[in-house]
Amino acid sequence: MLSMLLAAALATAPEAPPGHVLAWSDEFDRDGLPDASKWTYDTHANRTGWYNDEAQYYSADRPENARVEDGVLVIEARREALDPAPADWGGQAYTSARMLSKAAWSEGFFETRAKLPCGRGTWPAIWMLPQDAGAGWPAGGEIDIMEHVGHRPGVVHASIHTEAYNHIKATQSTAASQVPDACTAFHRYQLRWTPREIVFLIDDAPFHRFANDGAGTNATWPFDAPFHLILNIAVGGFWGGAEGIDDAALPQRMEVDYVRVYRPVE
Repeated sequence: MLSMLLAAALATAPEAPPGHVLAWSDEFDRDGLPDASKWTYDTHANRTGWYNDEAQYYSADRPENARVEDGVLVIEARREALDPAPADWGGQAYTSARMLSKAAWSEGFFETRAKLPCGRGTWPAIWMLPQDAGAGWPAGGEIDIMEHVGHRPGVVHASIHTEAYNHIKATQSTAASQVPDACTAFHRYQLRWTPREIVFLIDDAPFHRFANDGAGTNATWPFDAPFHLILNIAVGGFWGGAEGIDDAALPQRMEVDYVRVYRPVE
């Protein structure tokens, strides 16, 4: 019996990329709020307003904005003003969720299978920031595995931000890939991160690379420190809301089938 159970477990285990083993995952197989042992919520800028001139309020432990149902994580952006108003409410007319992994990594292969929201004004992202935020942005670095803005449906972006390369200076390292059914079908948004380079892939197809220049400075390569994962839908903002927000299109949801992190075999 034990051998049969072991065989069944091995048969259903995710297949690791070559040279890697599974280190962390969430398969979202239990309905309810997201697993609190794996995820937390980022709400720190609700009262003052979020970066990039975004319009949403990020809730915590609120199933209307983040929940697991039918085997997927649902992050939902909604047109609503909360009543009664939470203590940290900043007057926003939209709600959403911004989830952070409690674990952090400094290399590996990362894969998130997701279906994206569409609708003008939506700005979903799968991305990473340093666990230690002491250096600030952009000096600490940012890795954008997937960004999508609703006014350009089917165009998926990946970017790197550092002190030397960032969108404020218009020097960010970025690329776009056409995924025509991004809002109607699931795709695997992937990142291969080594000490030498960071590679962005969709469904195993690379479309952007950022190389370590070997200068030994955080200005160009701050990616030797642990970073955590972030899943969110922003509403509006200088990019997501560049053509306004279509309230009639809301609510919109990003569905995540799984998140898997693989570490290199030592």
